[in-house]
Order: sequence, then C-alpha cells, then structure tokens
Amino acid sequence: MFGMKDLLGLVISAFIILPVVIFLRESGYFIVSGLFGVKNPRLTVGSGPRIFKFWFLDVRKYYHVYSWFSFDSIKSKSNFAYICIYLGPILSNLTVAVGINALLANGFLDDYKTFWSRFIFYSFYYVLFDAIPMITVNGKPNNGMVIYELLRYGKRVDYNEEPIIRGTTEVEKEYQQEIKEIEKVKEQERQKRN
Repeated sequence: MFGMKDLLGLVISAFIILPVVIFLRESGYFIVSGLFGVKNPRLTVGSGPRIFKFWFLDVRKYYHVYSWFSFDSIKSKSNFAYICIYLGPILSNLTVAVGINALLANGFLDDYKTFWSRFIFYSFYYVLFDAIPMITVNGKPNNGMVIYELLRYGKRVDYNEEPIIRGTTEVEKEYQQEIKEIEKVKEQERQKRN
C-alpha cells in the first residue's frame, strides 16, 4: 500500500535525486566535450524564462527534467570525438552510480541507504536508456544509437535533418524570441485589464 513514507520518497526522488542525476548526465557532455575543444558550451537546466546564467550554466524557471547541453562548434570533428561526447553522459552516471554502490557495499552510507539506493537506481535508469541503441519518441536517436551509427556506418546523424546537439547561439536566439512573445502576451493582458 502506498503510504506517507512512500509519498515522501517520491517527492525526494522527483525533486532532489532526479535533478541531480540529470545534472550529472548533462555534465558528462560538458566535461568530455571540453577535451575536444568545443566553442560556447552551455548546460541548460530546466525550461522557460531564465533565472540566471553564469559562464556555461543556464538555469531556467520551470521543471528541471527538461535539460540539455549545447555548443556552437568543435575543433576535433572526428567520429572518435563525437563517440566520446555521446559516451560522456553514460560514463558520468555510471561512474557515480558504481562509486556510490561501492561505498554502500562497504558500509559507508548506511545511515541514508534508502536515499542512495534510489540515487543509484535513477543513475542506472539513465545509463540503460542512454546506452541501448533506440529511436526516441520524437524520432531522434538516443546516445546509444548515435554511437552505434558512428561505429557501424561512420555517420553522425542519419535519422534527422537537424543536429542531435543544437548550437548554443541558435538556442539562445530561440530563447530570446520566446521571451519576447511571452512579454507581448503579458502586455496584451495588462492592456485588457486597464
């Protein structure tokens, strides 16, 4: 039976564990892409209006599950570089999950075992759905499929006209346009009230 303890666990999972796991996943792109000389990298957390932007981190107002990594260009355009970049999120979550699991197995995190077990679960969840090659709901390949296609056919993208990782400058232009449209609607509402 689903009780108050389960509800608390769900809230902790949704609002603490899941955002951290997603941030670690997206950070994997950032860390690995830095090794291959990407220009203008950006790690966007959430969606909607911007709360703040500091260096490469762009934090938005609405729910954190919709997060992404973007960059404008890369010095090393080899298939190896792209394979490594798409492996980044898989390896970051896998490394953290295995590390925490080792700590749990050796009795270091026993006081918060349930919390860390859930953290490991969500980390492996993202590893699983990143690593197994598949086409996602929106018709784009996941990281596993991108890596598979690069290894098998030497192609970076063959299912989409648009790139898998969009350019930061392009994303910023779209964001500024969305904010203008939001402000326009707000102004129309203010005029209606007056």
